[in-house]
Amino acid sequence: MKRIAMIVEGNTEKVFLSHLIKFLEAQFKKSKTPMPKLIPSVHHGRIPTGVELKGEVQRLLSGKNPSDYVIALTDVYTGSHPPVFKNAEDAKSKMRDWVGDEPRFYPHVALHEFEAWLLPFWPYIQELANHNMRLPNRNPETINHNNPPSHWLKEIFRNGTRRKKYFKRRDADNILRRNDLSNAIAACPELKSLVNTIISLCGGVAIP
Repeated sequence: MKRIAMIVEGNTEKVFLSHLIKFLEAQFKKSKTPMPKLIPSVHHGRIPTGVELKGEVQRLLSGKNPSDYVIALTDVYTGSHPPVFKNAEDAKSKMRDWVGDEPRFYPHVALHEFEAWLLPFWPYIQELANHNMRLPNRNPETINHNNPPSHWLKEIFRNGTRRKKYFKRRDADNILRRNDLSNAIAACPELKSLVNTIISLCGGVAIP
């Protein structure tokens, strides 16, 4: 069994991993490939940068129970002004530069943040908030720094009649539990890239 450490920003992403694992279990079962063990390394806020990220990757690849691979998952939108990352490629390039020549390290991003991967389930979110607010008619991962995905979720919950606040961990878990993750993977290329990295590292069949 492959061991894949995943460096994530916080508990919301950890919640996402539990739903990702369920999806991957079904994929690996279909291809008769052993399911990897995904090991979250949770950071409360942003993941490490610079030499700290390099040290974290080295720690996860060594020691008593070393991982076979390390994936770092960061939001492109970090809330910083000016933005830390210009776009997805800039974020991945910087993470590769920080870690250096380590072929077992794979940088990935949520574009522009984790909540983009919830937006494909907008009809359910409308039902949850009891409000008919509409999203821009475009790829969820193009909703950017100017008005990031989490702002849309906060807005619909604030204007809805059922709940007045979006709670990341509770509501993300609810949305993912009630919907098919494959729909978000089809709508979000960066999410598909993350999923296919995990599948490919374990010898499975990538999602086309």
